Amino acid sequence: MIVRYGDQEVSCLVRQTGAVTDRIRIHVYPNGDVEIEAPKDKEVDHIRAAAQRRARWIFQHRNAAIAARRMALPREYISGETHFYLGRRHKLIIHESKSQRSEVKLLRGKLEVSLPVADRAAVRRRLNAWYSDRAAEYLSKKVGEISERLSWISAPPPLKLMRMRTQWGSCSPEGVIYLNPTLIRAPRHCIEYVILHELCHLIEHNHSKRFFDLLTKHMLDWQSAKRELDSLAELILAENE
Repeated sequence: MIVRYGDQEVSCLVRQTGAVTDRIRIHVYPNGDVEIEAPKDKEVDHIRAAAQRRARWIFQHRNAAIAARRMALPREYISGETHFYLGRRHKLIIHESKSQRSEVKLLRGKLEVSLPVADRAAVRRRLNAWYSDRAAEYLSKKVGEISERLSWISAPPPLKLMRMRTQWGSCSPEGVIYLNPTLIRAPRHCIEYVILHELCHLIEHNHSKRFFDLLTKHMLDWQSAKRELDSLAELILAENE
């Protein structure tokens, strides 16, 4: 389906679902792809008209996503470049000395990596190990904290960290929560949105109106958090490559 705004046009993927809702949702992904999610009983003309009414919004977000993608430069793992942690950029400082033991410290807005031999591959391995440790600790704690506030959860569900190329999280039919450890680089409220989203799937297993009503009940500004996370996705994910 083609959506036009001024002299711009974009081809959108239309995905019709069995959800019982009148809402048509539009997703703009970090790579610039646009997906329109609509109930299966909606006619194509109705879907096209709804998308066209939001053409300005679509192109604003699509252009922003493409611009962010261009800014997502490969990491070189050298002193002076910046890396995200909990939504904030921190300057990378590398210390190399034969007497240095291998460690990473977060100190006054700086990520200090100490190594006896600080080649880029070694810096990357040590920094990624530090991120993995922080992710395991922080995300597990947050799942526990948010679970305590939800009436349908009697105990925190099993949590597994799994790197995913296009998803921040998922919930298996068996009730296992999977989170992308790269989330540790995102702002705290964005992390809470992803966790709450997956915990809501424990009781509502699709993206029905009841699911979104439940999500909104427990996080009024989840849409703002989602938009912010979507806008940062390309930058955050690029740091892990």
